[in-house]
Amino acid sequence: MLIKLTGGTVYDPAHQIDGKVMDIYVRDGRIVERPRDGEPVSQEYDLRGKVVMAGAIDMHTHIGGGKVNIARTMLPEDHRIDPTVHTEFCRSGCGHAAPSTLTTGYRYAEMGYTAGFEPALLPVNARQSHLEMCDTPIIDKGGYAMIGSDDFFLRMLAAKQDQNAINDYVAWIMHASQAIGIKVVNPGGISAFKFNQRALDLDEQHAHYQISPREVLKALSRAVHELGVPHPLHVHGNNLGVPGNVETTLKTMGAVEGFPVHLTHIQFHSYGTEGDRKFSSGAAAIAEALNRHKNVSADVGQILFGQTVTASGDNMRQFANASHASPKKSVIMDIECDAGCGVVPFKYKDQNFVNALQWAIGLEIFLLTEDPWRIFLTTDHPNGAPFTSYPHLIKLLMDKSFRNDMFTKLNLDAQAMSTLNSIEREYSLYEIAIMTRAGAARLVGLHDRGHLGVGAGADITVYTDNADREAMFAKPDYVFKDGELVVRNGEVVKVTWGSTHTVKPEFDRAGIEKDLKKYFDTYHTMNMEHFKVSADEISEGGHSRVIVQECKGRREKTA
Repeated sequence: MLIKLTGGTVYDPAHQIDGKVMDIYVRDGRIVERPRDGEPVSQEYDLRGKVVMAGAIDMHTHIGGGKVNIARTMLPEDHRIDPTVHTEFCRSGCGHAAPSTLTTGYRYAEMGYTAGFEPALLPVNARQSHLEMCDTPIIDKGGYAMIGSDDFFLRMLAAKQDQNAINDYVAWIMHASQAIGIKVVNPGGISAFKFNQRALDLDEQHAHYQISPREVLKALSRAVHELGVPHPLHVHGNNLGVPGNVETTLKTMGAVEGFPVHLTHIQFHSYGTEGDRKFSSGAAAIAEALNRHKNVSADVGQILFGQTVTASGDNMRQFANASHASPKKSVIMDIECDAGCGVVPFKYKDQNFVNALQWAIGLEIFLLTEDPWRIFLTTDHPNGAPFTSYPHLIKLLMDKSFRNDMFTKLNLDAQAMSTLNSIEREYSLYEIAIMTRAGAARLVGLHDRGHLGVGAGADITVYTDNADREAMFAKPDYVFKDGELVVRNGEVVKVTWGSTHTVKPEFDRAGIEKDLKKYFDTYHTMNMEHFKVSADEISEGGHSRVIVQECKGRREKTA
């Protein structure tokens, strides 16, 4: 079956196409060349006057895992007031801040998103996380395995084991948890919290292992690079939310010693201590450093006003923030030898000085960072805001008048501490396509997604061009997932089941498993073989197939 999308205005930054009118052909779920042998078109869509982009990719969104389910159960009122109505195509679901699996898939697709990546896939809980994501319809999924506070790894660092051994462990974790990347949260800090440390700065030593977060970052960023994993080490830095943490963030950029690194939800790590309230914007310094350090990328973690729930592996910082919960409840957990988590409901208010300035800081970072290939649109769903607020965020970036109007409604003291009103930049459609499509695919390592070239998976979104960018991006005309029409006029018309993306770096399995088996037998409640998640488990039931994206091949060990 040959599908023709006729005459759309295409934005495809991966191929330097910026608003070019052209036709796109699709066959068997892939974009193909224009037929030359008179092959008849089975289905044609007239897209003249429409904007055509690849399906959008959320490269950092908490959509699967234990803490997401805790977040769901903590806000029953959130689910009661925001149901997904049962239709001919969609089953019932619910939730706004932390929607159910079904609702998550439907709402992403209805905005033109065709992939989302869970950024904190805890290896010991990877099986449950994958099966939960497999229950999320339409969109492709994947996860970044979370290590860096796990006992086995910290023992390796404390014993000063060879970098090759560390590389083998990182690769083993990726295979065992079916991950596409590696994430570190508050490097060493989750473990330090278990030893009664309540803060851990970049060069402060862990009380038990006598190692620093800097050592964790250097070892892991080097391992990911040498293994050839496309996505750089995904870093949730130390001191999240702490006034003055801008200095820690700037030092973190240098701590990886030139290896590629991605700093996530950087808005929460960009705070100074100026002013009477000892809280100020560090956005200008962060953006300047991002512009200078070409090995560093970041997503913003924009906050937007309203009720949400914060869910993080950073139990140290969530414990500190629990007193600010709204409503007043929280869960702080220890998770065996591996990690922890904290779930704290929160309501951001535009008349609260800190919240208002956080809002401005995120937008300042977006607008002052020059390279849209290295800055990404996220709200750290659901921590800064639910992902359904992305159209509103896009309008803030593309429409200075709208942004200024919103700014004038903020807490007055926060306005006085921000330079946002003086920034003239407005994002273009081409730049939005980079941040949410081409750049995100390149960063994660999705070679066949995020673009509209021949051979790409036919994940395609079509919009009516509208000066109101929020309305435009909230309700696409068409969304195609793997060549099938799944959304028409902003409503799901067919439910499909996306794929799970992984990478499989090479490593010495026999060597690392000899040590791991001894460790599991001594310390874990789970057998080492049971720890591993197979591709067959993910694909069982037909709700997801596993796509192994290409690694760059193991690099020579860096001197």
